[in-house]
Amino acid sequence: MISPRTYRVMLPALSVAAVLALAGCDPEQAASGTGQQGGGQAAVTGFGASPLDNADGTKPGLAPLTAEADRAAGRKIIEKVATKGRGPKTGYARDEFGYAWMDTADGVPLARNGCDTRNDLLKLNGQEVEFRTGSECVVVSMTLHDPYTGKDIAWKKTKATEVQIDHVVPLSYAWQMGAARWDKQKRQRLANDVLNLLPVSGPANSAKQDSGPASWLPPSKAIRCSYAVRFAQVAEKYELSVTAADKSTMLKQCGG
Repeated sequence: MISPRTYRVMLPALSVAAVLALAGCDPEQAASGTGQQGGGQAAVTGFGASPLDNADGTKPGLAPLTAEADRAAGRKIIEKVATKGRGPKTGYARDEFGYAWMDTADGVPLARNGCDTRNDLLKLNGQEVEFRTGSECVVVSMTLHDPYTGKDIAWKKTKATEVQIDHVVPLSYAWQMGAARWDKQKRQRLANDVLNLLPVSGPANSAKQDSGPASWLPPSKAIRCSYAVRFAQVAEKYELSVTAADKSTMLKQCGG
């Protein structure tokens, strides 16, 4: 039998820990934001792209924002988001945003490429990705650095729910904050836009449900500012408001 084709994301071959070790840094300190660089600033570490450099979501991962200049830039993004009260959930259903992981939501990156949104996200964010034999789409195994917990997950399709695709701004939340009045095409874009999607730990995603930041934040404190910025980027792109409590919580994650 021909073994599954292996897809390697073009990321540095050395792990973050290895790079830090070669640089004389302590990986555990840096990951928690306690390591120091010249001038007393915390070391900037983490897997993948900073949300400040990934406004369309097409770069993999979510890196912590630890430098004060970056956190200040994050606060400016969050400050732009409007606030209002959360409306009723009346009428919400998942299929109001199209069927799950549709490849035909026009107007978002990676649409109509012959691969569904879930597999697109696994390919984009995974390392050592293996496809089903004969396919360049269906991912059967990979290693994922989960930004929400800070842990690596060795994932296989036989245990699919160990990795789930999180809607950063949950669809039910969006419905209550204005998406109930959108046309279906805009709702489909939100549900399949890579800016609003991250592969993460299944248990972490299940714990989040449809919570806003005031009710749920990633377990890893190092990533919370980046998460808040990503939440704000999605809200800004889709002209969504957030609750006052959510906005206050988001600003606090970035030192506001």
